[in-house]
Amino acid sequence: MSRQNSNTLVVPQAKQAINQIKMEAASTLGVAYQQDGYNGNLSTRDAGSLGGYITKKLVQIAEQQIGGQRF
Repeated sequence: MSRQNSNTLVVPQAKQAINQIKMEAASTLGVAYQQDGYNGNLSTRDAGSLGGYITKKLVQIAEQQIGGQRF
């Protein structure tokens, strides 16, 4: 059974950067992540660790971008 990714990027041009963050997270955490392949073999713990790392990284990027702005 083949499953298509249903995630849609708000900014399609960000795809390469998102993939780079995923690979950086996998490398940092020592998780065997296949960028262009099947990742159904990841444990729940590894998938959660990747998601947490990616979220932390995206928050850091957002904080840097809005750092000097006033709301």
